[in-house]
Amino acid sequence: MLLLLGLCLGLSLCVGSQEEAQSWGHSTEQKTKPLMTEFSVKSTIISRYAFTTVSCRMLNRASEDQDIEFQMQIPAAAFITNFTMLIGDKVYQGEITERAKKSGDRVKEKRNKTTEENGEKGTEIFRASAVIPSKDKAAFFLSYEELLQRRLGKYEHSISVRPQQLSGRLSVDVNILESAGIASLEVLPLHNSRQRGSGRGEDDSGPPPSTVINQNETFANIIFKPSVVQQAKIAQNGVLGDFIIRYDVNREQSIGDIQVLNGYFVHYFAPKDLPPLPKNVVFVLDSSASMVGTKLRQTKDALFTILHDLRPQDRFSIIGFSNRIKVWKDHLISVTPDSIRDGKVYIHHMSPTGGTDINGALQRAIRLLNKYVAHNDIGDRSVSLIIFLTDGKPTVGETHTLKILNNTREAARGQVCIFTIGIGNDVDFRLLEKLSLENCGLTRRVHEEEDAGSQLIGFYDEIRTPLLSDIRIDYPPSSVVQATKTLFPNYFNGSEIIIAGKLVDRKLDHLHVEVTASNSKKFVILKTDVPVGPQKAGKDVTGSPRPEGDGEGDPNHIERLWSYLTTKELLSSWLQSDDEPEKERLRQRAQDLALSYRFLTPFTSMKLRGPVPRKDGLEEAHGMSAAMGPEPVVQSVRGAGTQPGPLLENPYQPRIKISKTSGVTVNGELIGAPAPPNGHKKQRTYFRTITILVNKPERSYLEITPSRVILDGGDRLVLPCNQSVVVGSRGLEVSVSANANVTVTIQGSIAFVILIHLYKKPAPFQRHHLGFYIANSEGLSSNCHGLLGQFLNQDARLMDDPAGPSQSPTHLPLLQAREGPEAVLKVKGHQVPVVWKQRKIYNGEEQIDCWFARNNAAKLIDGEYKDYLASHPFDTGMTLGRGTSREL
Repeated sequence: MLLLLGLCLGLSLCVGSQEEAQSWGHSTEQKTKPLMTEFSVKSTIISRYAFTTVSCRMLNRASEDQDIEFQMQIPAAAFITNFTMLIGDKVYQGEITERAKKSGDRVKEKRNKTTEENGEKGTEIFRASAVIPSKDKAAFFLSYEELLQRRLGKYEHSISVRPQQLSGRLSVDVNILESAGIASLEVLPLHNSRQRGSGRGEDDSGPPPSTVINQNETFANIIFKPSVVQQAKIAQNGVLGDFIIRYDVNREQSIGDIQVLNGYFVHYFAPKDLPPLPKNVVFVLDSSASMVGTKLRQTKDALFTILHDLRPQDRFSIIGFSNRIKVWKDHLISVTPDSIRDGKVYIHHMSPTGGTDINGALQRAIRLLNKYVAHNDIGDRSVSLIIFLTDGKPTVGETHTLKILNNTREAARGQVCIFTIGIGNDVDFRLLEKLSLENCGLTRRVHEEEDAGSQLIGFYDEIRTPLLSDIRIDYPPSSVVQATKTLFPNYFNGSEIIIAGKLVDRKLDHLHVEVTASNSKKFVILKTDVPVGPQKAGKDVTGSPRPEGDGEGDPNHIERLWSYLTTKELLSSWLQSDDEPEKERLRQRAQDLALSYRFLTPFTSMKLRGPVPRKDGLEEAHGMSAAMGPEPVVQSVRGAGTQPGPLLENPYQPRIKISKTSGVTVNGELIGAPAPPNGHKKQRTYFRTITILVNKPERSYLEITPSRVILDGGDRLVLPCNQSVVVGSRGLEVSVSANANVTVTIQGSIAFVILIHLYKKPAPFQRHHLGFYIANSEGLSSNCHGLLGQFLNQDARLMDDPAGPSQSPTHLPLLQAREGPEAVLKVKGHQVPVVWKQRKIYNGEEQIDCWFARNNAAKLIDGEYKDYLASHPFDTGMTLGRGTSREL
């Protein structure tokens, strides 16, 4: 049963750069600058892993060629996966390659780090420039991926909306899919910490103007689409700021959430409701001359707030350093009202003077902590932290970076975690980053114009409540290989531990997990066998364009999450290592993995291929495909679907093609069931899944089952069938009538109705299934084909006998109400014996006359029924015994 529609759109993805037209920086000429006709960002977040594509379109209105620059702030933790330029009629495609020692690339990633206003995460700027011919157009497409980190009990997805000018079409479209369920979601006011625009909305207490949020239990769609007037009210210069979404998910099991797909797994571990561990904390504050003024004052105010937040079971001390090390107390102090007051007085009297002895300050802080832990024998039941803040480079005492790192590592011995904050542009941020990496801490950077105090408080809030220490997560070596890091020094409330790896056996039903850790009361051991469920074959979410993966089929979002985490850990290990052979091995491993998954990293570069001529419709096609279509982000229609019914001894579950066309393809998947008692059939078959591929106006994938509808137009929507909803855009509309039917309308001239058949108490021979109907065939081409499509434009005539008069099968004589009267159906030049029957359709509300052709419709259909079997749900090829299907 199949339809063939004549809606054809050629998709071709080619991207590249223009060798003769590359320049960096903005044009200084005061001319009519190119007009930005569109700036759009589309993100799909699946289980915390985010795929984002930015699309920017420009028009050169001037009478001469003009330089143009595309720039985009992306999260520092993200990996760029693709970049494409369309300049005039030329196409340039990005390719991730090995990074050479001397790169001549004209398009590159600028590693200019900035920070968000709240200091929780930095950004990096990607820039590319080109020359646009007079009166011509350009389009830029940038794709990147990142794993969202949980901080303070929330995941944060931040999108830079800084097009540098008002745009006629500006939009941000974010889809979030979390199978565990979305516990909370909020959209913050626009944030702009760089002081280049006002960055203020009409209402700073809620989402930006024009923001629309739709969500259900597991899915959320957020759209920000301000008009030009609304953009101007926010910022006349087009620097709107950061569009920030924060959300969290439900957590049921103490062992965590384990998700599996196609041989890869990810384990999210974020326990709650545990008593906090005592903290042994030393605050180390730079009081050198460079801290004079606002920086030192803001830092002091922040420390006053932090001291009041310490718990009674915590211990603390304070060190100020310049060219001298000034210790408040030579031992850790209990938290009491008096000690907090005395500590504030000591901080208040700090004055900026002298140089910066980073090594001496760290050594003194570590000795304080080691001394306290050794004399109190509480190492397993507390965590030792140093919060270290500076605005400069080492200028006094030991100033050699490697020696400072070695001295700190040897003194801390993995027992002290160092959290560093670098203020301003003169700080040695690489040193601070390595100090934290090598000593189980984190680092943050604060820019000159930002509030150092608020950054310090926000940073402290992340680590204020340690719940576990010395965490070890084990999986059976016979079940799991190539797992990411499984040892963690601390777990802080509101954060999350993430491990990913490969499964040895893809058919594994349960995964044994053991978690050991210490908390304030006891040694914790959690053991359980986690059901991982059947792993469906087929593709899930991929990057842009589709990478090769490890050669074991199409990649998925969990595989890409694993590759992302593994690459990050290799880069971190490379940064920490001082052994040159080991560094080279780590560099090679990181480079190979990045090349395989097309990540732009310090060990890979992006080269641009082209130019090649643009094909007809390429700009529209690539814009759709890069920003929202199946190439960069495709969610599996064969993923974790509904479970099939009881298996038969010889299950009959082929995929039957329902319709075929170069514009629209409709396929169906059959499920088998036993025949009713006393029936003549040996087996029943039902449609369990209907899949629809639409190529125009934009490539979209639909998978419909009795329980849900999955719509992939680049942004993956999952619609439950037990709720009524209507979604649609650009000529495609999907309407779900709760537990009744799904109507798919294409271009207003084609409509398919899929009936949902559900049973409250199904008999052994019954299955939840679907019925397929064509409600409107006006837009169908005369070249339709398939089991159904081949008959749509054919005149079928019924004859009582081969020689008798013919009549339309829709105006039949009254025949006796029993099955069996035979006649002859004339269609497509064939005369086929048929049998009259009556059947109820539309959920049994309408009874109609039917004519059945025996022998699998032999002589009625082109070819044999086996010619209509599909190799996969969105198979568009069809070879018939009597030739190939016609395509437009």
